Amino acid sequence: MSAYAGRQVVGIDLHRRRSVIVRTTVSGEVLESVQILNDVERLTSVMERAGEDPEVVLEATYGWYWAVDALQAAGAHVHLAHPLGVKAFEYRRVKNDVRDATDLADLLRMGRLPEAWISPPATRELRELVRHRAKLVGLRSHCKAEIHAVLAKCGIQVLMSDLFSVAGNQLLDRFPLSGPYAARVQSLRRLIEDLEEEIDLFERLTRGRLVADPGYTALQQLPGIGPILAAVFLAEVGDITRFHTAAQLACWTGLTPKHHESDTHVHRGRITKQGSRLVRWAAVESVKRLGPTTVVGAYKARVADRRGKNVGTVAAARKQTEFVFYALRDHHVRALHPRSARRWVDRGAHHRARHENPSIGRSRVVQVMTPVQVHGEVDASD
Repeated sequence: MSAYAGRQVVGIDLHRRRSVIVRTTVSGEVLESVQILNDVERLTSVMERAGEDPEVVLEATYGWYWAVDALQAAGAHVHLAHPLGVKAFEYRRVKNDVRDATDLADLLRMGRLPEAWISPPATRELRELVRHRAKLVGLRSHCKAEIHAVLAKCGIQVLMSDLFSVAGNQLLDRFPLSGPYAARVQSLRRLIEDLEEEIDLFERLTRGRLVADPGYTALQQLPGIGPILAAVFLAEVGDITRFHTAAQLACWTGLTPKHHESDTHVHRGRITKQGSRLVRWAAVESVKRLGPTTVVGAYKARVADRRGKNVGTVAAARKQTEFVFYALRDHHVRALHPRSARRWVDRGAHHRARHENPSIGRSRVVQVMTPVQVHGEVDASD
């Protein structure tokens, strides 16, 4: 069977040190099953026996970058299996690496493979910068929380909102702490200083890559989105053309509700939270401080009046994600043009007026002259 001349379908069960490769025909007949140590040369040598233009599938698991790059360099058509889509493998009676690789190949040849997007190297490099900065910020926040915990142990009340401002650092210098507690606080403060230097470094590296990107500029025209959040959206979303509509992008970010339907029973639950956690964080952060004079802020206030503050914030984050789609696709958002923005804001003001005064009917027109914030500026013209 090693002399098979037809097109082959290859399934790879990738692990950290070793991987199992199964070569099959287009009808599902197994040609070869081999285990290799993870190495580009060994992987390439096995793929040489797969003929021309083989279809190869592997799961989006730990460290898949090198394998995909090596397979594409060898001329293979690579497919990336989504981990959530192949989760049913865990419930088989017999589960091993050969079965996993064979099942991946079977799903691919039958056209039933749940695929994940293979981001190009440039997008992966940008994601490394953005994600590492996010990790550094998390470490800095952890160090600050530890300092607050040490002060709480010593019974010291902190009455200022920012303990790590100039005045806060001066206050920390004056706190009467005993030896071990003082040493720990000083150590944490030194770590915070080092982390801030690294955070600034990665911010500069990210901006240097994106300064000429039109999508990066367009994203910063959305109220609530600055250079940091724009970089997060651009890196995590990647190629916007893989989404046909704004609703698909919102679904990919995990900001849409679950939908379970059977016969005549339909249940819509909380948001799925499937997708990039960093994108969801960026979307929520971008709308938290938006007031009712912005398009998204007016939408948030209208939903919050009916469903509560948290639901309003999540709904506004979903709306912001839709605007992100148009900013990346068209490099502008027509809904933020003055006339469109005024219609959104006046609709929100009319709803709030009806909520506060139920005697106002739906047919009555409430004229509310509200300045509209467009592109970060206040436009009070007609």
